[in-house]
Amino acid sequence: MRNLFLFSLLVLSTVLTAQSAIIRGNVFDGESGEPISFGTVQLLGPDGLNRGANTDIDGFYTFGNLPTGDFKLIATYIGYDSVAVNVNIAVENEIEYKRINMQAGGVKLETVSVSARREQARSDVAVSKVTFSSEQIMSLPATGGEPDIAQYLTVLPGVVSTGDQGGQLYIRGGSPVQNKLLLDGMTIYNPFHSIGLFSVFETEAIRSADVYTGGFNAEYGGRISAIVDIKTREGNKTDFGGLVSASPFQAKVLLEGPIKKLDPNTGGSISYLLTGKRSLLAETSKTLYGYAVQDNFFNQDDSSELAGEDIGLPYNYQDLYGKISMVGGNGSKLNLFGFNFSDDFEVPNLAKLEWTNNGGGASFNIVPPSSNVVIDGVVSASVYDVALQEQSGAPRSSEISNYTAQLTFTYFGGDTELSYGFDFNGLNTKFTFVNPLNVTFNQEDFTSELNGFAKYKRTIGKLILEPGFRVQYYASQNTISPEPRLGLKFNATDKLRLKAAGGLYSQNLISTQNDLDIVNFFNGYLVGPERQLFESDGVTPASDNLQKAIHGIAGFEYDINEKLTINVEGYYKGFTRLIELNRNKLSASDPDFVGTEGLAYGGDISAEYRYGRVLLAGNYSLGYVTRTDDISEYPTSFDRRHNINAYGTYVFGGNNAWEFGFRYNFGSAFPFTQTQGFIEEPDLSTRPVLPEIFTGNGNLGVLLSSDRNGGRLSDFHRLDLSLKRKFEFGGSARMEVTASVTNSYNRENIFYVDRVSNERVNQLPVLPSLGASFYW
Repeated sequence: MRNLFLFSLLVLSTVLTAQSAIIRGNVFDGESGEPISFGTVQLLGPDGLNRGANTDIDGFYTFGNLPTGDFKLIATYIGYDSVAVNVNIAVENEIEYKRINMQAGGVKLETVSVSARREQARSDVAVSKVTFSSEQIMSLPATGGEPDIAQYLTVLPGVVSTGDQGGQLYIRGGSPVQNKLLLDGMTIYNPFHSIGLFSVFETEAIRSADVYTGGFNAEYGGRISAIVDIKTREGNKTDFGGLVSASPFQAKVLLEGPIKKLDPNTGGSISYLLTGKRSLLAETSKTLYGYAVQDNFFNQDDSSELAGEDIGLPYNYQDLYGKISMVGGNGSKLNLFGFNFSDDFEVPNLAKLEWTNNGGGASFNIVPPSSNVVIDGVVSASVYDVALQEQSGAPRSSEISNYTAQLTFTYFGGDTELSYGFDFNGLNTKFTFVNPLNVTFNQEDFTSELNGFAKYKRTIGKLILEPGFRVQYYASQNTISPEPRLGLKFNATDKLRLKAAGGLYSQNLISTQNDLDIVNFFNGYLVGPERQLFESDGVTPASDNLQKAIHGIAGFEYDINEKLTINVEGYYKGFTRLIELNRNKLSASDPDFVGTEGLAYGGDISAEYRYGRVLLAGNYSLGYVTRTDDISEYPTSFDRRHNINAYGTYVFGGNNAWEFGFRYNFGSAFPFTQTQGFIEEPDLSTRPVLPEIFTGNGNLGVLLSSDRNGGRLSDFHRLDLSLKRKFEFGGSARMEVTASVTNSYNRENIFYVDRVSNERVNQLPVLPSLGASFYW
């Protein structure tokens, strides 16, 4: 640790002493005040100086280590007129901030009309990283005509979904609890509703999303598989606006506008953004999708009480989100946000699940006028509460309260960038579970995590080197986890880029889900046990009960031409320690947790073609995911060997008023543990203790095969189609009408099979829909 500290001071002192003059600023839409993310800024200076940079998510750009003299900044972005700004550096170490406002148009300087996407690919390491915006989400066919990030994530390479109902995302061999999902820097513990087609996020409020499927660097921690980092936009800074939308699936509204209008001279403003949506499916499905109800929840010939009840598709949810943004003239800003998400799923006489997620916080970005530093921070708090009541079992309940504070400092040089910071996480968990043997598990705990990180980026010719180091202190384990990270990219040619990344990762959070669960609607959390897992099996106990993993990823990107790019990556994730809740404990003295190991490896190949009004994209993923316990090695229930996605859009007609889209997914069969037989289980809860074995009737028990997950279900494939028509009403008012068909050829994709009745339950059948959205 001492050597690491000295090395960090040396790097920092080198950067600070090497810095000279700096030109930095932000690029904005001149009318709305929205930042131009991932635009291109070119700097021309004395002695033939010519540099290029891309703006970040906030439209921020910087050029360091500059001499004195006259410079010209040229900002370009597709759909906007290019802007040229003159800058004079009169003295050494001067820092100039230049705000650049761009106007929508079609005239661009040919010499600098380089694709922002390609330029960013050359300047960022970005291994196993996919970045997309709300526009890309909305361009894909969506169930019910309602585009949602939950549906978009499933088309990304390396991402596997378990289906439409209760669906969860498994990213390159990691289970849902091993993926961290952030909203404006705040952890969201259950981002997906019980009907897995929709998330808690409002699509039109998303500015960008970064998905790291592995090998992420030191700025992220606390998870051992993947990161999904979502950032919302600010509200309209000049005019009141919004949208209303309705379909058979849900209704939603978005309102935005200025509290203090944008000052065109200083760039200062205060604005708000409010969103809300509520499900309609529980009511509309009784009329429109009655066949789906019967296929998915009970047999049509069933004479039970449930069969006579018209329950619809019983998915109810409601999501509210609000944000106030205060933006300063030099790019500094403060955001205040809050949310309330809820979900209610009930099938009478079978199960009832309810969860809520409430929280709020503040995020800020400070750009000091006289220092080459940018300071970012987040302070937030949230509470997630879930409860499940099953007819055949005792209730489960889980609650997790989270308190977060984080601070990041970023220094910019000419070819260098240094980021470092820290974050504090406080976790308060409550969990209760009663297993079928009437053995109760309770945990109520409070723990904290204190983490620090440093990441250094250096461009050396064609090589971009990005080493990082993260140190995580887990209070409940009283242990420190040192985690080195490394990413690099080599621009071999203008078209070919080689890349690699890897590191060590850890987490203390455990899911209450189990690999043997077929249907996972209940999603609870608890922290790792403080005492040793193994006390009597002769195994030398570990020094802590952290879950740990090692990542290794390598691949390349190749621009075949200006329209077509391919990306190839191979990955390895070694889960050296995993901890699960012991759902089968026979008595209170049995251990509450069991330990396993895991392995995930494979590769992805993806391609994207963009030309004019046409977008075509696709990817193929090959993956192997196993777990190993004290008995055997077995594939996980989400071990999908082959996964293929193909999607695209075509815009046509006058004024580009029509848009056709398609999305196809094929996934090979999931594993499951086969049923070996049945046995009568006497009722042990009666008195006297000895059951009435001659006259009493016990419960029907299921004997599972000793070959865990040795069987395979049928393959999954589905085609979704959409057709959108836009109507312009002048000014900013418009309407979009979308006709869509989910599962267009009505493929019977399996959900699960009831082991006792041997009845098959399928995923959602063909679902045609017509929806409309009005924008102003």
